[in-house]
Amino acid sequence: MKFSQMAYERPDMELAKQQLTELTARMQTADSYEEAKKAFIEEDNLERHLETVMTLVHIRHSIDTTDTFYDEEMKFVNAAMPVLTEYTQKWTEALLASPFRAEFEEEFGKLTFLNAEIAQKTFSPEIIPMLQEENELKTNYEKLLASAQIPFEGETYTLSQITPFKNDADDEKRLAAWKAEGQWYKDHQAELDDLYDKLVHVRDAIGRKLGYDGYTELGYYRMTRNCYTKEDVEKFRAAVVKYLVPVANEIYKEQAKRLGKEYPMSFADNALEFRSGNPKPYGTPDEILAQGKKFYDELSPETSEFFNMMLDNELLDVLSTKGKAGGGYCTSLPDYEVPFIFANFNGTQHDVEVVTHEAGHAFAAWMNRKRVPLATVWPSLEACEVHSMSMEFFAWPWAEEFFGDDTKKFYYSHLSGALTFIPYGTMVDHFQHIVYEKPDMTPKERHGVWKELLGVYMPWMKLDGEIPFYSEGEGWQRQHHIYSSPFYYIDYCLAQTVALQFWAMLQKDQKNAWEHYMAYTKQGGSCVFTELLANAGMESPFEEETLKGVCETARQWLSSFDMEGIA
Repeated sequence: MKFSQMAYERPDMELAKQQLTELTARMQTADSYEEAKKAFIEEDNLERHLETVMTLVHIRHSIDTTDTFYDEEMKFVNAAMPVLTEYTQKWTEALLASPFRAEFEEEFGKLTFLNAEIAQKTFSPEIIPMLQEENELKTNYEKLLASAQIPFEGETYTLSQITPFKNDADDEKRLAAWKAEGQWYKDHQAELDDLYDKLVHVRDAIGRKLGYDGYTELGYYRMTRNCYTKEDVEKFRAAVVKYLVPVANEIYKEQAKRLGKEYPMSFADNALEFRSGNPKPYGTPDEILAQGKKFYDELSPETSEFFNMMLDNELLDVLSTKGKAGGGYCTSLPDYEVPFIFANFNGTQHDVEVVTHEAGHAFAAWMNRKRVPLATVWPSLEACEVHSMSMEFFAWPWAEEFFGDDTKKFYYSHLSGALTFIPYGTMVDHFQHIVYEKPDMTPKERHGVWKELLGVYMPWMKLDGEIPFYSEGEGWQRQHHIYSSPFYYIDYCLAQTVALQFWAMLQKDQKNAWEHYMAYTKQGGSCVFTELLANAGMESPFEEETLKGVCETARQWLSSFDMEGIA
């Protein structure tokens, strides 16, 4: 079914509560596994339907945040979901207490119960008003960013639309674009500070109400961390500083030489990789999607079927338009057994990476769409990001059809960007740990922490105050995940470490690399992250030697890359 034909009707929450209550009672009183399993399947179908309805609201609100109907429906969802959680938690309690747990685990896997036990640690009816407040604050942040109208060279632009100018090869124009965007954030800093301050405090209060010493432990449970700890993440961060920051530093020193700039460079100069300009995709958005179709048609029979289904059913919304929320994401609509991709094309390299990155998520969801229960369609988020970041590298043999004359630039930019991203993403994680350990910090103190961490993780950034907002240690406020999904960002860094393993395999044997990728992807959410990797013959990013190895392999490739013809 086409996305435009998917009808939305506000769900009857009283009916949903009644259904969950009845299913819970049936699970509690089941005399046989078959009776218990029937209730289990019915509850899973109800969950699929409710998720579909709520996701339709989220997507359509993202596409146009000024649409008053879906704005009201989004408010309804924000208020209704925490209330419904009370009933889903009672269902989970009944499931965990079932005398038929062994039979369930044999048929549906143990992970369902492990994750259910974790979910039980994240909720109590007492926190419902605070969850509603948190949801509303996140929505207000999204609406604030979507409302941006940035004056630049006689026109006005959204945050997504001004991005190409921030990469312009002309030094003055590029700097002016960074200043214009930075000034918009600066002008709205009081609102940004207030929203985040309230989010930190409400999350800290939720954690304490649930019996934790603040938010951090709860945050890990919310992220379903089921196979690694805060200490494992700390070790990973230390390995990034030890092995990756020096490699990234050398990349930016070489960039400064190419540009004829003094190192360290400003944010604006760091954004320009080549004097002749950054790699740009060849063609219009429609042509980029057509090249995406060719890539997936030729990659494998499974990817061909998947991407044609996406195109035929209007399951990609990629143009940047007024009122559209920023960023990009992939989600799924379980009732229809399809994923959906939301993005903002803006004429940069990012447009191609949407077709590969977000479609990597979507392909994994498509491959696992028949899994029961719904919770096993997707793995945990760091495992999901492996699907997407690795798919970006599988597109390399088709790069010339996406980038034309800029193909060589793209190869260098994509690999170097994968390396230089990890220190940034790790810094985002470190920042959030400090924030939630010290929730009463003032906004000024939070900015100071970010500025200090920039010196540790991104020493190539010059902090001189020339560009409003960014060079004053305040740029973290543009990072959506910090506001909406605490502790998410390290997932990208862990996944990128795995994706670089796939990249290294691709340099030797594409067929072998794809076999490993499919072995990983076909597992869906049936195992924890580290088991998914082991089952597919991949190394864990928590092993220090893993990060050390991929850093060295990539560094050697970059240092020997033929830069002839690239200005």
